[in-house]
Amino acid sequence: MKAHLFPILALAVPALAQTTVKDALVKHWKVSGEFTLAVAAAMPAEGYRFRPNPEEMSFGQLMAHIAGINLGACANASGLARPALPPKIAEWAKDTGKVEVDKETALQFMKDSFDFCNQAVAAMTPARLDTVAGPPARNLTGFEWLWAYFTHTAHHRGQAEVYLRVKGIKPPEYRF
Repeated sequence: MKAHLFPILALAVPALAQTTVKDALVKHWKVSGEFTLAVAAAMPAEGYRFRPNPEEMSFGQLMAHIAGINLGACANASGLARPALPPKIAEWAKDTGKVEVDKETALQFMKDSFDFCNQAVAAMTPARLDTVAGPPARNLTGFEWLWAYFTHTAHHRGQAEVYLRVKGIKPPEYRF
């Protein structure tokens, strides 16, 4: 290689490797969705009513909670309209303490919510990441909405993994 090309290549490699905040959010929301769905799928259908103690949500309710909260956060962050809740989930949302959510309903709702979030994050402009949005008591920038609820998903996914372990089920291997 000619000596005069080396400095150009040395400068080009870091430039090609740079990732924007949006790129990182797109990547990690996608991975988070895939991993959360794998955790949800690991619980057998009959385990969706399981709760480690009476004060906790059942496993199915926990999965619906993750998906529902993600819809709101991604809608607030992106400015896209929040999708309507499927009928069974709308019933659960009216009485979260009493209505159970079965595996098939939970998995489809979660898949749909992560698909919406992936679309919302991918559509965001840098300006939207800095735009303050949301209800008066919860005004956050688009970035803060995504980061806070990415963390919320991780928190409850960890809780779901404990539910699996209490039932003697090994959770899927962590993916990053």
